[in-house]
Amino acid sequence: MERLWGLLQRAQQLSPRSSQTVYQRVEGPQKGHLEEEEEDGEETLAHFCPMELKGPEPLGSRPRQPNLIPWAAAGRRAAPYLVLTALLIFTGAFLLGYVAFRGSCQTCGDSVLVVSEDVNYEPDLDFHRGTLYWSDLQAMFLQFLGEGRLEDTIRQTSLRERVAGSAGMAALTQDIRAALSRQKLDHVWTDTHYVGLQFPDPAHPNTLHWVDEAGKVGEQLPLEDPDVYCPYSAIGNVTGELVYAHYGRPEDLQDLRARGVDPVGRLLLVRVGVISFAQKVTNAQDFGAQGVLIYPEPADFSQDPHKPSLSSQQAVYGHVHLGTGDPYTPGFPSFNQTQFPPVASSGLPSIPAQPISADIASCLLRKLKGPVAPQEWQGSLLGSPYHLGPGPGLRLAVNNHRTSTPINNIFGCIEGRSEPDHYVVIGAQRDAWGPGAAKSAVGTAILLELVRTFSSMVSNGFRPHRSLLFISWDGGDFGSVGSTEWLEGYLSVLHLKAVVYVSLDNAVLGNDKFRAKTSPLLTSLIESVLKQVDSPNHSGQTLYEQVVFTNPSWDAEVIRPLPMDSSAYSFTAFVGVPAVEFSFVEDDQAYPFLHTKEDTYENLHKVLQGRLPAVAQAVAQLAGQLLIRLSHDRLLPLDFGRYGDVVLRHIGNLNEFSGDLKARGLTLQWVYSARGDYIRAAEKLRQEIYSSEERDERLTRMYNVRIMRVEFYFLSQYVSPADSPFRHIFMGRGDHTLGALLDHLRLLRSNSSGTPGATSSAVFQESRFRRQLALLTWTLQGAANALSGDVWNIDNNF
Repeated sequence: MERLWGLLQRAQQLSPRSSQTVYQRVEGPQKGHLEEEEEDGEETLAHFCPMELKGPEPLGSRPRQPNLIPWAAAGRRAAPYLVLTALLIFTGAFLLGYVAFRGSCQTCGDSVLVVSEDVNYEPDLDFHRGTLYWSDLQAMFLQFLGEGRLEDTIRQTSLRERVAGSAGMAALTQDIRAALSRQKLDHVWTDTHYVGLQFPDPAHPNTLHWVDEAGKVGEQLPLEDPDVYCPYSAIGNVTGELVYAHYGRPEDLQDLRARGVDPVGRLLLVRVGVISFAQKVTNAQDFGAQGVLIYPEPADFSQDPHKPSLSSQQAVYGHVHLGTGDPYTPGFPSFNQTQFPPVASSGLPSIPAQPISADIASCLLRKLKGPVAPQEWQGSLLGSPYHLGPGPGLRLAVNNHRTSTPINNIFGCIEGRSEPDHYVVIGAQRDAWGPGAAKSAVGTAILLELVRTFSSMVSNGFRPHRSLLFISWDGGDFGSVGSTEWLEGYLSVLHLKAVVYVSLDNAVLGNDKFRAKTSPLLTSLIESVLKQVDSPNHSGQTLYEQVVFTNPSWDAEVIRPLPMDSSAYSFTAFVGVPAVEFSFVEDDQAYPFLHTKEDTYENLHKVLQGRLPAVAQAVAQLAGQLLIRLSHDRLLPLDFGRYGDVVLRHIGNLNEFSGDLKARGLTLQWVYSARGDYIRAAEKLRQEIYSSEERDERLTRMYNVRIMRVEFYFLSQYVSPADSPFRHIFMGRGDHTLGALLDHLRLLRSNSSGTPGATSSAVFQESRFRRQLALLTWTLQGAANALSGDVWNIDNNF
């Protein structure tokens, strides 16, 4: 500025003071024209006014004005500095105004979104209220959610009969569809599937008899409730000595055999819990057992005298199909009674299974001889230690029958504004064997409440970028039949259009701990949302603060893998859509009434000691804010880099065997290279997104497509969906998975007899290992390539 001022003063000094050209408005007849006037003496300020430009005068008509040359020269020298100064002033004023606006904008509320939180909300337009920001959406959601009546809906739903295929279920289906039709949804419809379900035969109930040493059938043991059974159990009669096998895990059966008690040809008595009924029966079958009896061990449930406990006469229901969907049409949808080849799922067991009560189990345990069970296998049914057996002979007769049953899934949709072909899906099981208060009434109530809440938000100006799809599933108690059949029917579409699935099943099983069974892609988003939801148990704390107070490593405390018996499992392991199922649970204790006739509203209310409404409300808040983020963020909030950490963790397990493989001339180098390529591709995509233009809708959509398909990239393209439906290399089942590769590698260190128990060969096979390694490596490499984008951007290091 000082230099500029000096130039101006120098120009004035160079100009003759005796003569200056001043433009003045000409009045009179020549009004509107300007004339030049020579002035002497002091400098005169020119008054700027509208001017008429005069054409060029004839050459020589006026004398040359030499006094104008210094001014022109000075002006030319000063012009760049004037322009630069103006730009600096404008830029400074703009930045100051922007900062002031961000700090004082009343519309934005208190939540100022920053890049480090990875929150990229775009305001939506409401013609009544103006601009909607994230704080507006959050406040609107909480306001409308608070108007609901969750507790009443839970109570009323639990009182209704809703076994799949029953008349009560048909009536409930009509009522829920009518409730959805009354809301501000763009589409409401129902899909009907005709599936094979198994039910007990009232004319020929399942039975259990003693058998003497001569093989003669003796006294019958009373099964208190003939309605309790294991759907998809093998049909028939089996006889064998009884053996106690803890939870029926592979390690339990190996331990049993190591202690000199062979499960081959025996009936196994196992406890409810830890793994699913289907896994227990499959393991028993693999170890050569004849049949399985499953009972609830009181020691596995809360011993708090102030909380209700399961009756000792009550058995627990559970299906035994190691898979999901209709096991009689595996890989195909059961639409419109379409006939498919008579193929049964490989997950159907070949041995019978039956639930029994704790009272019947106590009678059986008293008869067992043989070695004393390990301390961790002991329970509270006897006044003396449990023994492993064998015990006296038993005859189990299972007479369940299969019937073709119509089931109905109900759908409601709010179409997205800019990406309507991308769906954020949330669902809850509707059916239940028994009252099913915790099993499905809570989830159904929360689903209906979320539909009502988002409908009210739409009426007040909210319109998500992506479509919201609300679904009420049927046939869930038979192994997520309704959801899996829908996935099978739209398999070729959903992996391209479904963004995320959120499950509301088993949402409230206690109030002490929060758990999230999820894909790694959702871990960071769950952490962010937990910081926005108040704890139902600790006033003034968020759920995140409640979690880290117990364990600073929040993800170790909260995050769990998706189990096969979750409806969310098929979305991830079968279709390749990231999914989550979250729930509140009791502190290290299972909810005792799940899958029993005692799963009533009253018992759930007592277990939670009156806090059911608060906990259900917290689940609804968590689910709703998750939906807002997933449907309304301009850029999908999925952490695609997380799988690099997952692979690294598993590679740590593989490294244990590198010396054994090297001795055989084998190596894991290709897996390491593929993992490195994936990490580099993820980081490259992250940098591309960070440096891109945020408002470029075409570019944003391209990034979203790549992000939302990351889960699908981990489905092995080298195995058939019909033979291995769960193709996910980390969460699936089959020889193509990382878990199967690790199990195979462990055989390198087993003794010459192999790992006991499996009926197939239990020795390390180099040809099998090479195939497993190829399937795993190229699936991981394919994920890295797909994440890189276009083929000219791929830089493999093989």
